[in-house]
Amino acid sequence: MAADDPTATAGTASAPLLRLAGALDRVNGWIGRVIAWLALAMVLMTFLVVVLRYVFDAGSIAMQESVTYMHAVLFMIGAAYTLQVDGHVRVDIFYQRFSRRGRAWVDLLGTLLLLIPVSLLILATSWGYVVDSWAIHEGSREAGGIPGVYLLKTLMLIMPVLMLVQGGVWLLRNGLFLAGVDAALPADDSAAEHGGAGSGNA
Repeated sequence: MAADDPTATAGTASAPLLRLAGALDRVNGWIGRVIAWLALAMVLMTFLVVVLRYVFDAGSIAMQESVTYMHAVLFMIGAAYTLQVDGHVRVDIFYQRFSRRGRAWVDLLGTLLLLIPVSLLILATSWGYVVDSWAIHEGSREAGGIPGVYLLKTLMLIMPVLMLVQGGVWLLRNGLFLAGVDAALPADDSAAEHGGAGSGNA
């Protein structure tokens, strides 16, 4: 390939950006795989709560609330990982019919016009709510409950931040692909491999 080939030049210049995208993907991937174990923990905790109540006539508000905490972490922190692996429900009917380049445009524009603005809106509107909760170290309203409601509410800030991180990955990968760097997106040409915020995920 000629040294002045624009494709080769773009590929060389994009290497640091691809490494950055890969690093961010690994972060969200690691977080997603770790918190996935909470699904099993929720089942075991629920089983334990039921056994204690109906077999030993004992109960624990904190144990019951812990299931809510784990569910919140699993759902909100796992949202970005689910987006990464295209696990959100797809509601569009045109995306899969588009060419690979067409899907890249949809993902890029969807990220810019939908994912990022919505994530920023959630972050902005939740900030004061979470800060107020931290100011009083808000705890459970139930006696014996978990004294960490302010930590639970902090998930409202962590979730959009992780979504913005994944959105940044989509921008980098789809933007580079549209600029001529084929390696920016997976080799598989199926639509399932390229799902993004703008492809109709919900």
